[in-house]
Amino acid sequence: MWSLSPAEVEALGLSVRIAAWSTAAGLPLAVAAAHVLARRDFWGKEVLNALLHMPLVLPPVVTGYLLLLLLGRRGLVGAWLEQTFGLVFAFRWTGAVVAAAVVAFPLMVRPIRLSLEAVDPRLESAAMTLGANRFWAWLTVTLPLSLPGVLVGAILGFTRSLGEFGATVTFVSNIPGETQTLSLAVYSALQVPGGEPGALRLTVIIVVVTIVALVASEMLGRYVARRTRGYASA
Repeated sequence: MWSLSPAEVEALGLSVRIAAWSTAAGLPLAVAAAHVLARRDFWGKEVLNALLHMPLVLPPVVTGYLLLLLLGRRGLVGAWLEQTFGLVFAFRWTGAVVAAAVVAFPLMVRPIRLSLEAVDPRLESAAMTLGANRFWAWLTVTLPLSLPGVLVGAILGFTRSLGEFGATVTFVSNIPGETQTLSLAVYSALQVPGGEPGALRLTVIIVVVTIVALVASEMLGRYVARRTRGYASA
């Protein structure tokens, strides 16, 4: 009962690959967005914050439909990408990466922003008085000090990407070997008679990975809190 079939192993491998790529692609953008929200004051900041967090509250199916309108083969941007560069995202595993990254993006931004806000800006100023330019001071002082928050964001993003369903099935469909991730494999298993054992196996895998990731992010979050208290008392 607990041995995975070749199709389930394929879904597991595809899920891990999609989650890894979505995290790698989204993390630098999440760091940049978190920096803007944490360190910059400008008109429309609240609107930007709301837009960045929309995938967190929108129904995933709506997010997937918007991606289809934007990046589909006849979409506003998708048609141009295909004609100019030959890039196609709809109904491809690369589209599943985009869908997972978009849905997971708010979960990456939030802990990174909190971690950046916990770093005293005067540390950057001190580094700049020693000859570092602003970017180098941020790269060598602020970013290392906020690394726990970045790790938490990466873990949460990876976990959310691993379990993504609604946006993925809407944008890239459920194609075995191409876009069928663990969540879609569970859904497919439940649609056929006698598929419950396979659905249970995959569900256990998803639950275990999720628990491990959440425990790891909680431990890192506590570390951030202890570090922040240490700076406050120094």
